[in-house]
Amino acid sequence: MVLTTLDEAQAPAEARHLLARAQQVESTDRVSRAIMEIVTTIMVYKFGQLSRVEVEAMLGLTLQETRVYQEAKEEGREEGEKIGEQRGRQQEAVSLVLKLLMRRFGQELPAEVRSQIEALPLLQLEMLAETLLDFTQLNELLTWLEALSKGQDGASIGPG
Repeated sequence: MVLTTLDEAQAPAEARHLLARAQQVESTDRVSRAIMEIVTTIMVYKFGQLSRVEVEAMLGLTLQETRVYQEAKEEGREEGEKIGEQRGRQQEAVSLVLKLLMRRFGQELPAEVRSQIEALPLLQLEMLAETLLDFTQLNELLTWLEALSKGQDGASIGPG
């Protein structure tokens, strides 16, 4: 616990010393591992601005085996999955809306209009998917997009 009170200049040397002592003392692997976990966790949080590689170099060990690393890796994986799922839903919504609009109007949409639709957040894409069923002309879509860009909520924006 001394590590938590030491300044950043002294902490690395003390952490290395504690890690070396834990490996030298005749104790079970479980005890040594627990000490290593505590020391590395404290150091990772104390030096949060440093990368994993920098903390490893400072301590002279590999963090990949530690619980703090495994937990951070799992959190990163979960966050990445959420972001990937959101992007996938967004891309599917854009694709569906563009296909429906093309079928509705019987023509390709102008590139500028496609870009506007591709930039819409998922909620607005969902609103457009519902509203586009009422459109009969491309101008109605343009009016809807213009009103949306002016801050109207989209739900009250109807055709013509």
